[in-house]
Parts: sequence; structure tokens; C-alpha cells
Amino acid sequence: VQLQASGGGSVQAGGSLRLICTASLSAFATTTMGWYRQAPGKDREMVAHIGTRGNADYADSVKGRFTVSRDNAKKTVTLEMANLKPEDTAVYFCTTPFRGFWGRGTQVTVSS
Repeated sequence: VQLQASGGGSVQAGGSLRLICTASLSAFATTTMGWYRQAPGKDREMVAHIGTRGNADYADSVKGRFTVSRDNAKKTVTLEMANLKPEDTAVYFCTTPFRGFWGRGTQVTVSS
């Protein structure tokens, strides 16, 4: 299984970014997907999960600013990030949270 995340980069506070995860996973449509992040010196934390029916859960810190979606036909999971804050700076990982597969991560840097 390969999870390839793309779309990271550097933005100023208040800006937006879109992360896309492309999965080589035959059971993608029946697999819960997720985005996690890890900031320097901190533990990895959940950002968002999206279930097989498109139901989503978010960390309190990103609610109202981030939106997760999935396209089962394309086997992609998208994380739309708006109103970014410096504390959102981290490496973002795509994952199958209940199956244990992780992508390599993509860096998001938000400057004040």
C-alpha cells in the first residue's frame, strides 16, 4: 500500500493550502482515511478522519478551518486548509488510521 501526499508548501497566516493523498489501496472505498500532523518537538496528532460514507471528524484546533473529503473513484483524500495559523506548521501525513499504513508526509509552513 502506498499513500502519496502532495500540496504542502509555505504560506502566510490567513492563507490556504490543499493537500491531496493518492492511495494505491484496492479496498479504498471501504477504508477510513485520515490526516495527521507532527510539529517539531511534538507528538503526532490527528487532524481529520473521513469514514467510508464521507462522515468526518476533526481535531478541535482545526474545526471550521479545515475540510476533508474523499473521491473513491480516484482513490484520493483531500484536506482543504483555510485561515492557516503559524501553529498549523507541521509535517502532514496521510494514513489509514485503523489499518496502520502511513505516507511519507508533506511539509506545511505557516509564517506570521
